[in-house]
Order: sequence, then structure tokens, then C-alpha cells
Amino acid sequence: MKRIQLSSFVALLAVLFAVVPASAGELSKKKTKKVGNYFADRLQGASSVYEGADKISLKEIETARKAVWECWREAVNAFNEEKLIAPHAIGEPRDTGYWRLPENLEPKALMPYYFIKKGDKPSDGYPLYLYMHGSGNKEREWETGYKLCASFEDSPSAHFVPQIPNGYGELYRWAIQSKQWAWEKLLRLAFVDGNFDANRVYFFGISEGGYGSQRLASFYADYLAGAGPMAGGEPLKNAPMENLANIAFSLRTGEKDYGFARNYMTYNAAMTIDSLRKAHPDNYMFFIELLPGMGHGIDYSPTTPWLRKFERNPHPAYFYWEDYDMYGRHRIGFYNLRVNETSRENDEQRTCYEVQIADNVITLTVQNVEYTTIEEIYGIPMMFSKKYTPATKGNVTLFLNEQLFDLDKPVKVVVNGKEAYNGMVKPSLKAMAESCAEYFDPERVFPASVDVTIE
Repeated sequence: MKRIQLSSFVALLAVLFAVVPASAGELSKKKTKKVGNYFADRLQGASSVYEGADKISLKEIETARKAVWECWREAVNAFNEEKLIAPHAIGEPRDTGYWRLPENLEPKALMPYYFIKKGDKPSDGYPLYLYMHGSGNKEREWETGYKLCASFEDSPSAHFVPQIPNGYGELYRWAIQSKQWAWEKLLRLAFVDGNFDANRVYFFGISEGGYGSQRLASFYADYLAGAGPMAGGEPLKNAPMENLANIAFSLRTGEKDYGFARNYMTYNAAMTIDSLRKAHPDNYMFFIELLPGMGHGIDYSPTTPWLRKFERNPHPAYFYWEDYDMYGRHRIGFYNLRVNETSRENDEQRTCYEVQIADNVITLTVQNVEYTTIEEIYGIPMMFSKKYTPATKGNVTLFLNEQLFDLDKPVKVVVNGKEAYNGMVKPSLKAMAESCAEYFDPERVFPASVDVTIE
């Protein structure tokens, strides 16, 4: 997304609030301050509710979106935190960045990282790759990761190459809450930077980084164009394949990689996602290989060149979200859906949301799912049966945009076969501000929203 100069920003705001009668300049200033204060409070962890509707017209949506995003960019840049260092080119002296992870999530955790750029920046910004290294001596693994990322034939690109802060036990995991905090910070800062393409973000990793990137692919699929775990494999309860409906997914493991049944888990992932593609042929894109004769060490070079072929669709007409606990945390939203009141009884339970959008109708199916282990290998729960039960409570917000809806016409929402809403939906600053703060994504500043109750 292009940077907006201050003069242009002022002009945008003037247009945005020109429809207001009497004292438009003063009201414009009030609304700008209100949005900026809301964003500043959200960055500090305050409530997600934006007070007031502040309606806008259909003709003003794009202008308003740019103005709201600029307010967000200014708030993020003013936020007191360790920022993202500038990437350096291959062959230039390395600069090392450092992020201190939150003390309450991982005490005394300082995460160093390299940031590499390759080739000339495309007009839409560099594709951004997050690489997660394997277990072992963390200094050695980090250095190996740097060399690998520098060698992959995926230019033009930028690679964020972190070192795990603590090299032991449960802390040597790329998907725990402290790392979730880091990856969300990476996305947030990269999106406001203006030098990276928000629709070309890829997570990948090797061995321990393969486990992490597979989990994170399912957890953060709505941000990704693709993901590429290697020499890994996860039990699918840890990384539901259904969530990958709109991203490219690569998983490459040695045929003889017997450790922790990685080869078996890779095979299971291939069979599962293949069945999903048969049911939804336009949604599941994958490249899963068991490499003949290979063990834990494989050729890592094909993954990022394959991933770079794919671009994110930030506004899919179909998606599936199994909302699950990953290391003690649930996400609040996915694509254009936000959970206001959950239908689950506790954090260990899971709720599945299936969304289909066509002809101004949102068809939402909400079910709770219960897993039962039916097979273990090496003591690892591996195969499961699932029992689905329609949800009977909860509340969600569905954000709407002009790409998927004709906002000049009524919108209908059907939840579990029952009509939950049918009427006009007016664009508002509230929908834009809340969606911007929730997703921190330039592609998901939604101009309208509908709240529906699940009964």
C-alpha cells in the first residue's frame, strides 16, 4: 500500500467529513482525533468497541478507508515499542534486530533476528517470508537459516529470520503465545511500513520450524498467501487442514523420516487435504511430498519458489475456521468474522465456522466439535474421530465490503439454516475502525458490519 503524504491525508479527511453540515473542519478534527485515540487505546490493549456510528456514504468508502488506514499507520508509528529494522541486501554487512518478548509470556526472552532483502522492490512491495529454524544449538541453526534464506531462488523477496530466544523445553516452540505475539507484531509493522506486499506473506520452517509453521499456517491462514513446513508434520488436531481453504500449502518430508512419525503425519496431511479439495476444488492448493529414500535431511530449495507463485485472496467467498486453542489462546477473528460471544463452554472446546457468500447472502454454519483419539503412534495422538453439534448460543460480527457485497441492496444472513438478518447495511466509521484495529490489515478495513446471534 502506498504511503500517504500529510497534505494528502488532510485532503482525504476533508473529503471524508465534508458531508457533515456546519463546522465541518472542526468536526473533521474531532473525528480524526477520535479514531486516532481509539487506535492508540487498542494498541495499549483497551476495549475493542468504537463508540458511535459515524455513518459514511457509499461514494466515500474508498476515501474513508485510506483515511482510516493512515490514522492507524500514524498510531502504530507513534506507539512506543521496538520497531522493525530495515532489511539489508545479500552481501551487505548484516544488521541484527532485537525484540524483547512480553515478560508475562516468556520471561527474559530477547529474540534477535536478521532481515534480508533480495532483488529490486516490486511496485506492490516485497513478498515477505518468515523462516523458523530447527531445534539444536540455536546459534548454529540460526546461521544455517540465514544461509538457506539467502540461497533460495525466490527473488524479489524479504526474509525475516529470527533466532529462538530460549533453546530448551517447551520454550523451544515457534507457536507458543510469546511467539504469536512476535508474529502479529511482525505483520502489523510490515503492513504499515509500505515496503511489503500484504498479499504475499509466507510462513515456512524446517524440523521444529516445520512443526511451528504448520501450526501457525492453520492459526493465521487469513493473513497468508502460503505456508511451507519441511521435514516436519503435525497431528492434525494441532493444525486443522480445513482452515487452509484459501492458501497455498507445501509440506515436504523424507519417506524414511520415522522420528515422531513425521512421515506418517505428512501422509495423513496429504490424504486429508486431498479429500478437502475434492469437496472444494477451487479452495485447497497444496504440494505435499514424501521424498523417496530420504530421512530427516532433505533438499529445502523447492519450497519458497513454489510458494511465491501464489497471492492471498483477502476476501474469499468461502472459508472454514476451526477456532481452536493454541498453547492457551484462541484468536478472536478470522477473515471477515469476529467472535463477540463464544458458543464454547471452556477454552479447550472448539467451534467451527463455515462461511459461504453469494448474491448478498451469507450462509453461516456454526458447530462445536469434539475430538476422540482413535490411534496413537509413539504415544502421540495421531488419528481422530470428530463429533459435530450445532451451536445454540454465541454472537459474531460479520464485516462486509464492496468486493463481496452490493451495499446498495439488502444483505441476508442465514445461521444454521435460520434467517438471522435481512436488511440494508449502512457503511460506518465504526466498522472501519474496529476491523482495522482487529486485523491491522490494509486489505481488511471493512466499511460495514452485521452482528448476529446464534440460537
